[in-house]
Amino acid sequence: MQNITRPLALFLLVWATSVIAEGQIPSPSHEIAYPTGWQSWSTIAVSHRTDNKTIRVILGNEVAVKAARMGNTNPWPDGAILGKVVWKDTQLDTWNAATVPGNFVHAEFMFKNSKEYVQSYGWGWARWVGLEKKAFNKGAQVCTSCHTPVKDRDWVFTDPAIFPK
Repeated sequence: MQNITRPLALFLLVWATSVIAEGQIPSPSHEIAYPTGWQSWSTIAVSHRTDNKTIRVILGNEVAVKAARMGNTNPWPDGAILGKVVWKDTQLDTWNAATVPGNFVHAEFMFKNSKEYVQSYGWGWARWVGLEKKAFNKGAQVCTSCHTPVKDRDWVFTDPAIFPK
């Protein structure tokens, strides 16, 4: 039995190390793991929603940023992850004309994998609310119903910002 236990323990240690190194920490309350390291991703676009008074920064992993910069976004390539970080908008006390991020609302992500997420149009959808990162467990149907107006844009609202070369 000891001959089996040692390799199994080694396998589990290597697996856990690789999972954490890849920035994917399993979450028991969400079918999709919270993507760690997204705070270092590059910006693809920003948006300001006047209807709910929020400011959003749309980030992407390396695959998503490369696709955005090259204009390959309809469809987005498999492996692309888009992150949207949302804050309530607020005005600076020292400059009323400036609208800036206020209280953090949530971070949400779209994971492109056309084989794994066939039922949700090739995307995995996930949101974590508040600084406590509480999983928003309403299911992909809530996300896709909101994104239906852009189904012909591969379900993505964001127009990548143009960056000078």
